[in-house]
Amino acid sequence: MMTGFEIAALLPFLKPNARRGGGFIGGIIRWFIMVAIYDICIGALASALGVSRMIACFIFIGILLAISAVGYVLKQRVSPGIDD
Repeated sequence: MMTGFEIAALLPFLKPNARRGGGFIGGIIRWFIMVAIYDICIGALASALGVSRMIACFIFIGILLAISAVGYVLKQRVSPGIDD
């Protein structure tokens, strides 16, 4: 029997996604590819800076937050009256 955490982890794969196609198996494959790419980025960052993978993970999350903040500011500058 699955626990609540396992069910919550599978929820994104259970809903059909007609835009991307794929379905359940395609969603799992997409998730594994994303995890592999993030692992490569974090591993490269850890070895380049000479820090542990945990610190590299926090640095990577900080970089992603900075990129999203810049994107938000640019969106507000280009079209301040339009909100998603």
